[in-house]
Amino acid sequence: MTSPALPVLDLSRFDAGPSERESFLADLRHAARTVGFFYLTGHGVPERLVNDVVATSRRFFELPEADKLAIDMVNPPHFRGYTRVGREITRGKRDWREQLDINAERPALPRDLDAPAWTRLQGPNQWPDALPELKPVLLRWQEELTGVAIRLLRAFAVALGQDEHVFQPIYASAPNQHIKIIRYSGRDTTESDQGVGAHKDSGFLTLLLQGDRGGLQVESDGGWIDAAPVPGTFIVNVGEVLEMASDGYLRATVHRVVTPPAGTDRLSVAYFFGAALDSTIPLLELSPELRAEATGPARDPENPLFYEVGRNFLKGRLRSHPDVAERHYADLLEPNVRPVPATVN
Repeated sequence: MTSPALPVLDLSRFDAGPSERESFLADLRHAARTVGFFYLTGHGVPERLVNDVVATSRRFFELPEADKLAIDMVNPPHFRGYTRVGREITRGKRDWREQLDINAERPALPRDLDAPAWTRLQGPNQWPDALPELKPVLLRWQEELTGVAIRLLRAFAVALGQDEHVFQPIYASAPNQHIKIIRYSGRDTTESDQGVGAHKDSGFLTLLLQGDRGGLQVESDGGWIDAAPVPGTFIVNVGEVLEMASDGYLRATVHRVVTPPAGTDRLSVAYFFGAALDSTIPLLELSPELRAEATGPARDPENPLFYEVGRNFLKGRLRSHPDVAERHYADLLEPNVRPVPATVN
């Protein structure tokens, strides 16, 4: 395995004057066009909030199992709540991590059999009664990182030769603001080294806060780059929405997480910023120079891409959480190929 460093980009350069902005945009284009991942500095998120999120997330995972299972993801159809170790599936294999998923606090939409199935995704989050401070901390985190993501999205738009607000129509009404707080178990307690299997992210972009232990690996030239933690940074990666909107000029890169060594664990907080579920991804009109390098989105028979955002997002949720799919989306599953929920003793 080779381990070249990922690029490091300073977001404050985007607002630092014409010359510095152009230099930043060139670096952003190169990073997103080649490896698809980079470290982000100059984001402006307060260090105190970062520390609060890490500490409060750790306290959540230290709760008794009964308190965490009271908000099991399988309860509602919205794919929000707690997932036990081994209950999420990637590429047909179990991921050895426990996690809590939250999204924007919105009311559930009325169930309408004629409405698209993705409308079932909207709804309130599940919060643990035993840790009331988790809700305000994570909702503040959601607000802060949404601001960072929108600044980055404006930069991506300009880097592609577009008006900086070109993506606003497909996120402004109700962006998909998805947070996962995640704890990866040590290798002595797992059945494999798959913390999470190789995959791409479906949204615009992802901002990842790592703890002090690595494990994230980025696919590159047939091998894997280790994305070691760098204090004060987020790791940012391009998602499928940007890849499709740019006709493949930008690259949504496959990545995975390996489980930490025996006797340890790994904490991370992932924020996924996506388009509104009722939107359709536009195909941008690129300059001739950029268009010549746009070879179309990657084709993967195991991961078909849909320009309808809600359909694309729901596809991944159903595949990753078969227990929720079976309970709340059985009408979408073919009778003889329904997923079997993972079982863990």
